[in-house]
Amino acid sequence: MGMRWDEAVAAATGPGGPFEIAEADVLGRRTKVFAKAPPSLRALFDGARSRGGEIFLVYEDERWSFAETMAKVDALGAALVARYGVAPGDRVAIAMRNYPEWVVAFAAITSVGAISVSMNAWWTADELDYALGDCGAQVVVADAERSARIAPLAAKHGFRTIAVRTPAPLPSGADAWDDVVRPGAALPPVEIHPDMDATILYTSGTTGHPKGAVSTHRAVLSAVLAFGCRAWINAAIGQGPPKDHPFPTSFILIVPLFHVTGCVAVMLSCLAAGKKLVVMYKWDPARALELVERERITNFVGVPTQSWDLLECPDFARRDTSSLLSVGGGGAPAPPELVRRVDKSFRAARPSIGYGMTETNAYGPGNSADDYVRKPTSCGRVVPVAEMRVTDPDGRVLGPDEVGELWFRGPMLIRGYWNRPEATAETIVDGWLRSGDVGRIDDEGFVYVQDRAKDMVLRAGENVYCAEVEAALYEHPDVYEAAVFGVPHERLGEEVAAAVVPKPGRAIDADALRGFLAEHLAPFKVPTRIDVSAAALPRNPAGKVLKRALRDGIVAGRARPS
Repeated sequence: MGMRWDEAVAAATGPGGPFEIAEADVLGRRTKVFAKAPPSLRALFDGARSRGGEIFLVYEDERWSFAETMAKVDALGAALVARYGVAPGDRVAIAMRNYPEWVVAFAAITSVGAISVSMNAWWTADELDYALGDCGAQVVVADAERSARIAPLAAKHGFRTIAVRTPAPLPSGADAWDDVVRPGAALPPVEIHPDMDATILYTSGTTGHPKGAVSTHRAVLSAVLAFGCRAWINAAIGQGPPKDHPFPTSFILIVPLFHVTGCVAVMLSCLAAGKKLVVMYKWDPARALELVERERITNFVGVPTQSWDLLECPDFARRDTSSLLSVGGGGAPAPPELVRRVDKSFRAARPSIGYGMTETNAYGPGNSADDYVRKPTSCGRVVPVAEMRVTDPDGRVLGPDEVGELWFRGPMLIRGYWNRPEATAETIVDGWLRSGDVGRIDDEGFVYVQDRAKDMVLRAGENVYCAEVEAALYEHPDVYEAAVFGVPHERLGEEVAAAVVPKPGRAIDADALRGFLAEHLAPFKVPTRIDVSAAALPRNPAGKVLKRALRDGIVAGRARPS
């Protein structure tokens, strides 16, 4: 019989506990923090050095030990400072798919006090152009595909590229990874304070351009420790892994490292705790099942779509998944039927879900095991270093089960948006972060996300902001009116849909329009369903497009009258 939730929280976070909480001045505001948190990410990475020859990263047939990984981190960090003149506060971007070098680059950049800027690997040249100009990156670490894509931008923005897994001849302005990263070099001494900037992760903007969410070392570390604290509490209440499980904790990386879930919740949690991380080249459920069996994976963290894919894969029944203890993730709500299927389909694995944002470094409420089966529509509770509340439109704090906007507070929040003071002031109010999501909190502290106040489509865990897609649609010379919205999709959660009105005397072909958009937007942002009609878009008296009516029409298969 385990502890009660409140007893476990007190044991974990009280005086002398493994995750003791204290108060500190953070950016001019008294904030609850983890008393024993490392002072910087560099200090966190130092713990990995003691792991020596233990395997950390598995990628295809490559196996990287902690010692080998940290030797490359030191070498790249030394090169960034000595060869490229990178100083604390400078921005170094990472533009690549999930390779082991992504992990090395992130650790090296943050270990020399520079700011790691994550580039979405799906981005087109136009999107990369904007973000690289916005952040002012001095160096970009990129794989072959992204190196070629950004080569025309190097002179424009004044950066050098370190090309990863890129055969000769290299793109203009690029240096080969093996020429730059020479193991044996020592990491140069750099003083890093907890509230120095550490990361910029771009989140899609509602005005057509993404915003750079800036986190300090303290913020990122607070999220990593909060995930560890939650795991400790779950074990204490009897909802953790069984003590006699024969396989050590390990994770399979099935989400992008440029996303906060892949970077913080999965990769950094493994690095901090000394756990094996198995990296997939790309998502493939049959390959994932093969790797789970081969590497005896215990934790599967992805979006609900990927849990569905795993269960529906023809290979599921014949693969040995007995090592798995947790299957779930976040990025979108999981249907209760998926929660039930996960709970019944594995020998040992229990379902789990989390609700976090780029702006919270992925940390937020978490729900798993018996609690999740009991409350399958809730994303769970937070540990006390984080706080949540629900407010009405006037900012009044609401009580249990009253529905309003969800707000976050805690040391894991971003400090703001890069060069966007207005957006920062709009999102962070008196130390509280407005999520833009509508929900409630019950009398046990379980959080329920019921809708999104922001105009956004959540497609298989990818945020698609409608205004950005609408802006691209309006670039087409034949488009007169456009509205973008999400419609339900069984596997993806939502798919992107658009209603378009052509200019008088013009005609629009939906397939040709998608081709046009593909030149300006990442593939997941391009609408899969386009309704073209000569009828004006429906609007309310204030002139706002009635997207719900458009969505309902597409879902019901009704065409708008021409």
